[in-house]
Amino acid sequence: MDLVLNPPYGVAPVQLGMTLDEAVAAVSPWGEPKVRTRRNRAPVTISTSCDGVGVQVLLETGALVTAVELWWPGEGKQTSTRVLLDGDDVFRTPAEEIFRRAAERGWNVDQTEIEYPFIPGVSLGFTRQTSQEVPRTSDGLPVLITSVLVGGEHYYNDRLKTRD
Repeated sequence: MDLVLNPPYGVAPVQLGMTLDEAVAAVSPWGEPKVRTRRNRAPVTISTSCDGVGVQVLLETGALVTAVELWWPGEGKQTSTRVLLDGDDVFRTPAEEIFRRAAERGWNVDQTEIEYPFIPGVSLGFTRQTSQEVPRTSDGLPVLITSVLVGGEHYYNDRLKTRD
C-alpha cells in the first residue's frame, strides 16, 4: 500500500478539514482506531497504524482534522507500506536527499531546529529523532526521517514567528 502525502491537504484517505466521524471512517479499514479526547476539549487525536506505519490524525481545535502525522514502524520492523512525497519514499530515502529534492521543487526547508525540520507554506514537518539504534549521520542525526506531518498551509507560521 502507498500512503501519498498531499501537502497541505492531507494524506489519503484522510483530508484536512474532515470531521471526527469522517476521519475515523477513513482509517477504520486499517484496524480499530483509538480516539483520545481531553474531557470535551481539544485536542482530539485518532491513533491507528497501517501495516506498521503509525498514524495520528490531529483535530487540534476539536472539530476538524488539522494535521496527519505518520511514524516509521521502528527499529527492526518491516512494512510493505510506502509513505510517498512526489514519488520519494520518506522513510526509506535519506533525509538529506528528501530535503535536497524539496529544495529543487522550490520549497524552503527550514532546518533551524535540526531534529525538527519543516517546510513552511507547503506545510510538511519532519522528525529526525529517536532513541533507537539506527544509522546516524556524523552529526548524530538519524539518516532517515522518523516521522512526517502534513498540516494546513499556515500550520508552521508560529515557528516562523518565533525567529522574528
